[in-house]
Amino acid sequence: MIAATWALPLVPALLAAVGLLTPLRMRRVAAGLGLAGSGIALATAVALLVMGAKQTSANNLIDFGDVEVGLSVHIDPKVSAVAVAVTTVALLVQLYSIAYLRGDERYAPYAAQVGLFTAAMLLVVVADDLVPLLVGWEVMGACSYLLIGHDRELPEAPTAAVKAFVVTRVGDIGFLLGVVLLGVHAGTFNITEILRGVPELDGGVLLAAGLLILAGAAGKSAQFPLHTWLPDAMAGPTPISALIHAATMVAAGAYVLFRLLPIYAAQPVSTTVIAAVAAVTMVLAACAALAADDLKRVLAWSTVSQVAFMFGGIAVLAPDAALFHLLSHAAFKALLFLCAGAVIHMVASNLMSRMGGLRSGAPVTFWTMTLGFAALVGVPPLAGFWSKESILGAAFESTTPAASLVWWAGLLTVALTGAYATRAWLRTFFGRTRTPDAHIHDPEPLMRWPLIVLAVPTVGVGLLAFGGILTDLPAIHVGPLAIVLLVSALGVAASYALWRRDPAADPAAALGPARPVFERAFYCDEAQDALVVRPTLLAARLARRADERLVDGAVENSGTLTTTLARLTATAHTFGVPRHLLATLAGAVLIGLVGVAAYWGVLS
Repeated sequence: MIAATWALPLVPALLAAVGLLTPLRMRRVAAGLGLAGSGIALATAVALLVMGAKQTSANNLIDFGDVEVGLSVHIDPKVSAVAVAVTTVALLVQLYSIAYLRGDERYAPYAAQVGLFTAAMLLVVVADDLVPLLVGWEVMGACSYLLIGHDRELPEAPTAAVKAFVVTRVGDIGFLLGVVLLGVHAGTFNITEILRGVPELDGGVLLAAGLLILAGAAGKSAQFPLHTWLPDAMAGPTPISALIHAATMVAAGAYVLFRLLPIYAAQPVSTTVIAAVAAVTMVLAACAALAADDLKRVLAWSTVSQVAFMFGGIAVLAPDAALFHLLSHAAFKALLFLCAGAVIHMVASNLMSRMGGLRSGAPVTFWTMTLGFAALVGVPPLAGFWSKESILGAAFESTTPAASLVWWAGLLTVALTGAYATRAWLRTFFGRTRTPDAHIHDPEPLMRWPLIVLAVPTVGVGLLAFGGILTDLPAIHVGPLAIVLLVSALGVAASYALWRRDPAADPAAALGPARPVFERAFYCDEAQDALVVRPTLLAARLARRADERLVDGAVENSGTLTTTLARLTATAHTFGVPRHLLATLAGAVLIGLVGVAAYWGVLS
């Protein structure tokens, strides 16, 4: 079992390493390596899930005084389910990318980077030691930078890649400090040992470490206030958007909080902070999605909002509900992004204002994306209905302040989700085509089959609620369930009524003066620019000027002074002999005069 568990990250990593050495012209070899890495990992994950594997290894690697660092992995049905989700999406993204990037000269390194990205996420999933987990965490950050900036012909791609890297690194600093703090005080970085010893750890250490790790999780999962990088990451290829948003990097933060839940359960302050972050994020992102015109940005803001539901599940101490939503979100969000790629291919634009009327000519794209939107809204019995209801049901039943925040923010977000998903669905597929020269058609088989495959878990992942894998799901209660369905229906109905009144108009126009505020996501980017970016740049300029004028100036002026003195000395040494004799005679006369004066002074 342990060998198979290690194979999950190692096989795609090794094949990705070979892929990075593959010449650019060997496209088929690169594609084969990418598919093989994800395929073997998927087969391994499925086998572990079917067998119900449950085992933990503990291999001590090195000791730093009293602190142990090891290469340990952990597998159980929940871990296996996450691994299946990661590898399924990765395999379908690799398959989809073969056609999507058919004319890309740099496809070979792209496929290898996707494989390495997948391996890094799988290492985070199976690691039972915080040090290997941190390695996977950092590799994901590097791969995201490379993949978001893959399209060198797109002007905004390099900026988006740098922004994603820098913003997530801010959180990663906290993550690293939290890991070190926890490991030093626990005497080990082994997750199982740390969680077993939580009752014996100082409460202040648990609170500080938990909040520092939360900062890293918020950065990776694009939660407030480190959420601003994710919508800009849409500059990356659409398959990468599906990979990052559905099953890898964005899900990693929520997954780490799931693994470390006892640390947060021991400190109610931590869960309250998580609840506040989740509440602000889910509402803010849903409002931004409601006003966006770019289809991929709508889905990006939706991801930010839905991941906040996972954080909400952690805040109300419903870890299985949070994990359930992670799995269902992986299915329907990957489906939505890959469908969006097919739609963008038809109209050669990301803007919904250029879409419309695409339903009749592309039935596979229409029906699969309809399923994705329905799951996002939470239409029963699709996956999103069960997973979202499980989180809100847990929040409803709890009496803590954290649960109240999650419940009320969640209800508002459910209504907004119904509104923005319906708006995007109607604007994309119904009404008149706003791009007359659009070639409306379903994508070719390599892009079509991933849509069909992902439609299956989008419908069927809800069965996990009854399959015995997620054993600690809260019971379904009719009261909160009815409230959630009613609120969701109100959001759908409001958006449909506005569209029905004028199919050519954008329902978001009804927002009035609030629309620019929503479009700019409450000016969070501008606030970060004013409060962080500009002061940092000003401090950097001042530091550079001080370095140039004071530090460099002192060095350069000392050199100038030395040169001047040397020049004067050299000049003095180059005086002619007459001048030297004259100077000697003058000195002798001067000495004589001083001696005579001293003599007469003594006599007197």
